[in-house]
Order: sequence, then C-alpha cells, then structure tokens
Amino acid sequence: MAAGKWVWGGGVAASCVLAAVCVLVCLVGCQGQPEQARLTVYAASSLTDVGRALEAGFEAANPGVDVVMVFAGSQTLRLQLEQGAAADLFISANEDHVDALEAGNLASSRQVLAHSALVLVVPRDNPARIQSFKDLPSAARLVLGTEQVPVGRYAKQVIGRAGQRWGADWSERVERAVVSREANVRLVRAKVAMGEADAAVVYRTDALGQPGLLSIPIPESLGVRARYVQTRLSGAKRPELAARWSGFVRSEAGRRLWRQHGFE
Repeated sequence: MAAGKWVWGGGVAASCVLAAVCVLVCLVGCQGQPEQARLTVYAASSLTDVGRALEAGFEAANPGVDVVMVFAGSQTLRLQLEQGAAADLFISANEDHVDALEAGNLASSRQVLAHSALVLVVPRDNPARIQSFKDLPSAARLVLGTEQVPVGRYAKQVIGRAGQRWGADWSERVERAVVSREANVRLVRAKVAMGEADAAVVYRTDALGQPGLLSIPIPESLGVRARYVQTRLSGAKRPELAARWSGFVRSEAGRRLWRQHGFE
C-alpha cells in the first residue's frame, strides 16, 4: 500500500516538475519574441480598397508592425471615438467630423490626404435612360447617403447648386425621386448594383471597376469634391507609429497607391 502511494505520489511530483519546466520554457520563448507593434486606423468606408493597399505597403516597409484598419461611415466612426473607442488615427471623408473631434479635444494635427470627385452611377441597362447629370429627375428611384454621412452632404450640396442653375423645379423633382438614404457610400452603391435604384450619387473612386454600373460625370463647374482628412487621436497608444504612418501615406509610395485607386 505504501509503495503504491509512493509511485502515485511520485507521478504527481514528476508531473508538477514537468509542468513547471514547460511554463518556464514558454516564458523564455515569449521573451525572445518581441510583441508586434499595432497601429489602429479608423477610416471612411469609401477608403476600403486604398486603405487595404496602404496597410499592406506600410507593413511591408515596417516589419513587425500590424496595422488594423476599421472601416465604416465617417459619422459612425466619429461616434465610436466619442464614446471611447481606442484608435490612433481617423480618416474622414469630410472635415466636419474631424472638426467635432478636435472641438472635443479628442484629436489634433489634421492632414488633407486626397480628393475624389462625385459621379452619378446607374445600372448597366440604365432603365431611366439618364445620359447626363441634368437628366437626374428622370430617375424614378434615386438613392443618396443620409445627411449625417459625407457622401450624403456632398450630394445635397451638388443637387442644391444644380438647382440654382437649372431651376427649383429640377431640385424638387430630384428630391421626390429619393427612395432611400443610406449610412455609407458602399450601401448607396449596392442599391444600384442590386437593381433597387435607377441612380445614386457616389464618389468616383467607388464607381471604378464596377462592371454592373455605368458612371456619369457630374459637372466640375458645380464645384463639389470629396476631401479626405486624417487626424491624430489624443488617445493614440502608438504616437510614433502614427507619425510614421502619416509620413508614409503622403510619401511618393503612398501617393502612388492613392492614384492607383482613382484618388486625386
């Protein structure tokens, strides 16, 4: 009986020693591998494609850095940041949301990174037979962004300026055609792609490479362009990485990526 207890007890002791050795080896191994530096960037949904390209380019130029991109409507991201979400940088599709964060002492050091024109997109079969922006009242189903999102505000501006040129009746007919207002530009585009709308106002960069859509230019004389603005967040955990990122996205390598994705 005693011998049996010794063997059982010895097995437990050996297991404990083995477990302690494993923990020690694990700790030593972990200490030998430095923790990967992480940079979190909140960016407007219209930047999804170029944002992924910038992420890959920055990581390639900075081994050991992990860039986490979070994409959504600029107003959604701003609300999350105001409620305490942790991030290092915020790129908005307009300056209004940056203004609000800076007014609340949540951000500073803004930079204008790029611009994009607005266009009208219609389905490939173009059921409303829209040939120019002036034909927009021909649409029976028009989709815009909400007035809280940059693409919606830009659309309101361009429709208002067009109404001043072509008459109040033009603007009123356009407003009557609106069947949906979406929370970000990708949702606006999707309505047309799915055949649920005759037309929508989006950024030119969101219309590129979409085989199911036709893009109709909006006159430059109406003077409305999207303006992408980056700001550094006050709660940034990696200010040195944020500064390095800011330099990269405005470097020649960064500008090349912007241009490849249709941004000015």
